Amino acid sequence: MPTRILLADDHLIVRQGLKALLEHEGFAIVAEVGDGQEAVRSARERCPDVAVLDFAMPLLNGLGAAREILRTCPRAKAILLTMHTDDHYVLEALQAGVKGYVVKTQASGDLVRAINEVLRGMMYLSPGISQAVVEAYLSKSEVPPDPLTAREREVLQLVAEGKSTKEIAKLLGISFKTAESHRTRIMKKTNIHETAGLVRYAVRRGLIQP
Repeated sequence: MPTRILLADDHLIVRQGLKALLEHEGFAIVAEVGDGQEAVRSARERCPDVAVLDFAMPLLNGLGAAREILRTCPRAKAILLTMHTDDHYVLEALQAGVKGYVVKTQASGDLVRAINEVLRGMMYLSPGISQAVVEAYLSKSEVPPDPLTAREREVLQLVAEGKSTKEIAKLLGISFKTAESHRTRIMKKTNIHETAGLVRYAVRRGLIQP
């Protein structure tokens, strides 16, 4: 039985290229989606063997989607596709339970290798980032703790994407009042009280692309 893969990337052309590559290698694509929320929904329905997630997706980024998918499908393996090679992004991903970290510029050659490695219970890091992670571990550097909950990170990403409180409430299926209280708590926890500052914070945490 072929390995079942969920593919999530907001660029259709990238998704189609990856799908063709993976199907050629004998993998079965059970879902292909364009944002993080859709990825989580599809994973709940299909529980894939491997979720291949673009880091920078709208509504919920790849790291947030990976956390949710691993919570609902503990047997699934998560692989992030990303342009970020900074060690703190890599460390945060590994701490979240991501097993593969593939730099997009090397994706065509690395992705198949990454899938095969994580299925064998190994961890896969693109060659360009291995050194950064090794140095980070050796220097005992850690990701500064994020004071926000998973839901608050989700709300923050939507704020940074320019969504209004009303739109956030609708997208997340919560009341306007709940969305507003999430936003208030985010401002209190980060000590940032204007939208521009929240956008900068979201960029620093990798929730959205600069």
